[in-house]
Amino acid sequence: MIRVGNAPCSWGVLEFGMPAAPTPAAQMLDEMAAAGYAGTELGDWGFLPTDPAALSSDVSRHGLNLIGAFVPVKLADAAALDAGIKTAVRTATLLAAAAGKDALIVLSDDNATVPNRTQRAGRIRAVDGLQPDEWDQFAARAAQIAEIVRDATGLRTVFHHHCGGYVETPEELDALMMRTDPALLGLCLDTGHFTYGGGDAAAALRQYRHRVWHVHAKDCDAQVAEQARAEEWDYHTALGHGIFCELGRGAVDFPAVISGMQDLDYAGWIVVEQDVLPGSGTPAASAIRSRAYLRGIGI
Repeated sequence: MIRVGNAPCSWGVLEFGMPAAPTPAAQMLDEMAAAGYAGTELGDWGFLPTDPAALSSDVSRHGLNLIGAFVPVKLADAAALDAGIKTAVRTATLLAAAAGKDALIVLSDDNATVPNRTQRAGRIRAVDGLQPDEWDQFAARAAQIAEIVRDATGLRTVFHHHCGGYVETPEELDALMMRTDPALLGLCLDTGHFTYGGGDAAAALRQYRHRVWHVHAKDCDAQVAEQARAEEWDYHTALGHGIFCELGRGAVDFPAVISGMQDLDYAGWIVVEQDVLPGSGTPAASAIRSRAYLRGIGI
């Protein structure tokens, strides 16, 4: 059975540098549950409680499950590895104690920190990427984090490709997947990021069907993407113009994605991540619309 969750990023301004304050955690959990979601991700460290008992209590009393947590690590930089391992293990230890062994670490590059990748998001060329030996090292670091997390906490790790990072395009995702053990490192397929990165989410689901352990539901506005490429917007500018629109309003073929998940007997989570921009309504209203859309296509 496919379970549908949401994430704190849908209730707070985390990437845009805008002045609006994030919604208080208690309000977010109330609104998420009322909108019909079954689970939440952790969000930024400290947004939800970092004491396992308090975290478990806060999430479960709303009838929600704690699904996983996003952990960005600058995997192309050897000097960042030790800190990344420390963060991943700290996060995994909290998840394991509060939610059990089914929670996931959602590992990613430290996105939007390399100027060229940030500037060229959505129109990445081969020359903008890593060289083969750099890919080997990048993949080895991702695998090392996944192995340490597994050995320390029993939790599995999925990798989240993301625009503005070194794993954006279909070719870059394939470079990582082919260099890592499918039993050790799974894939968090993000439908919106994969689309803006030049891919087809439904095709990626088929290609990596045995490695997709987690799915982020995000849409991508085709007109905004076209304008962003034509005017050479950077990642943050595209975000500010609503590149990731509400579900069903963009280029992602969600019926094909859901059908593909059902054909594969996918039994994990699909997590809505909706960036709410000024003028687009409240997070709660957006979450309700997204949940209604997913119900309308069968989940």
